[in-house]
Amino acid sequence: MSDLPAHAPYDALLLLSFGGPEGPDDVVPFLENVTRGRGIPRERLKEVGQHYFLFGGVSPINDQNRELLRALREDFAAHGMDLPVHWGNRNWAPYLTDTLRGLARDGHRRILTLTTSAYASYSGCRQYRENLADALATLEAEGLEVPRVDKLRHYFNHPGFIGPMVDATLAALDRLPEGVRDGAHLAFTTHSIPVSAADTSGPAAGHGEGGAYVAEHLDVARLVAAAVREETGVERDWRLVYQSRSGAPHIPWLEPDICDHLEAVHGEGAPAVVMVPIGFVSDHMEVKYDLDTEATAKAAELGLPVARAATVGADPRFAAAVRELVLERAASERGERPERCALGALGPSHDLCPAGCCPARAPRLAAAGADSPYA
Repeated sequence: MSDLPAHAPYDALLLLSFGGPEGPDDVVPFLENVTRGRGIPRERLKEVGQHYFLFGGVSPINDQNRELLRALREDFAAHGMDLPVHWGNRNWAPYLTDTLRGLARDGHRRILTLTTSAYASYSGCRQYRENLADALATLEAEGLEVPRVDKLRHYFNHPGFIGPMVDATLAALDRLPEGVRDGAHLAFTTHSIPVSAADTSGPAAGHGEGGAYVAEHLDVARLVAAAVREETGVERDWRLVYQSRSGAPHIPWLEPDICDHLEAVHGEGAPAVVMVPIGFVSDHMEVKYDLDTEATAKAAELGLPVARAATVGADPRFAAAVRELVLERAASERGERPERCALGALGPSHDLCPAGCCPARAPRLAAAGADSPYA
């Protein structure tokens, strides 16, 4: 019997996230990091930063990642999995390159990455992989031994991700006035992205209208809606809608926008709406502002009762799902054939992003994929 731990060959898990400001003085420098290379004037960034200033200049995402770190460490320890969990961000401290540098200097050689994005897309997967490649290139230039870095598969349809969203939707329905509850419409929300990026999301074989990005979200929406129907005995209308659009107005992005959708369903006679942010792992700024502030204000203007379901966050079921995904990937790397848990019609995602998956806007190296220079 092997003496190797169940998570072998991996010796660390990296939580990789977007990052966010932790005070008013951080807002513009953070936005400069996010938009670096786009030539956006500082004054424009100050305008964009008003969303953060409304909340004291603090994005909730960093505290939420600290909570997820705690949940992961507690779950791992409770199940006897001695795998250290570290955290790095793309755009704010702790920075990804600094975290990887520390791991390399401490002798870690096989690192598995969990990104706080559950779906296939350029911005939700490939860009993180490009950031990993940039960081590894920096370590290589510094003369450090470059670790092998892999990425957990997309977890949008794992029961540990779906279950908390079902319960959150039911809890949101319970917060609506009883008289409108049974007629409430479910608006499943996710981040809008350019139509061209959606169409080329996921492996090349699935490129086309909406690509993997839309298909995966629709699968999750169907799963949650079906579970809510089973629990309540009520068949509800639902729709996948979008939020947080940015960029040039002449470029087509996924629609409808949540605020436009609220106006449309109100006009059609819906007595109430539950907004279910299936596209987001935690209640970060785009949830707090675009849904809790902007969309909720639109609903109040319409006289439309709304409730917003919580995101998965640090739910213990999600932490357990991450542990299961780590053990699954580790077993695959050892040449075994582990059970790959997934709900819905699409099945479990690939372990290794194939070449041509969520192609870059411009050619850039990406780690943790079939085309990685650091395999």
